[in-house]
Amino acid sequence: MQAVERISEYQDWITLVFLACFILLVFAKLWFPQRFEEFISLLNSGKFIAFKGKENKAFHPFNILLLGVQALAVSIFLFITYRYFVELIQPAWIVFIRIFTAYLCLLLIKAGVEKIIGNIFEIDEKIDYYLFQKFSYRNFISLFLLFASLFLIYSLNPTALIIGLIGGIAITANSIALFIIYRRNQSVLSANWFYFILYLCALEIAPYIILYKLITN
Repeated sequence: MQAVERISEYQDWITLVFLACFILLVFAKLWFPQRFEEFISLLNSGKFIAFKGKENKAFHPFNILLLGVQALAVSIFLFITYRYFVELIQPAWIVFIRIFTAYLCLLLIKAGVEKIIGNIFEIDEKIDYYLFQKFSYRNFISLFLLFASLFLIYSLNPTALIIGLIGGIAITANSIALFIIYRRNQSVLSANWFYFILYLCALEIAPYIILYKLITN
């Protein structure tokens, strides 16, 4: 088989983005080694959620570092997807910054609104635990997107099938994670099912529709 050279006009700056992701992961491992080990074993054990979640520190420095990784990793994959289906008019790095800014703002605004809701209804501890669980699972899923994006940039030629498969796995994993979280908090949700449905529509569905509109427009 003869090697085929891949020429990409955006590998220089995107390499720095990947490097930033790995630097954040290195800091997380160096500064919080026990948390990092428990986080990596999230699929095999619920120890990380069970024990660290009791601290009610959704915005623990470890989580903030991984939220940075999540924002960058998801933005890289969204950029690859956008780049495949849409011909870029602006420079690639500007498109990536737009996607990254939109996703990061979405992440922070959603978390801020949820914290405000928790404060208004005096359920701060429950909201913090919920945010901790959601951040943990999505940070873990973002590692999958990070390594998948590495292959799409440096090894594989992106195709609609590959992009759809990776995106489908990420969305399915996120849906399963939300199901686990909601099942874990079933007693609270069953007593407030009407507000739960409003929450799903307003903070779990609508923001991603807005994000899609922001990116595509």
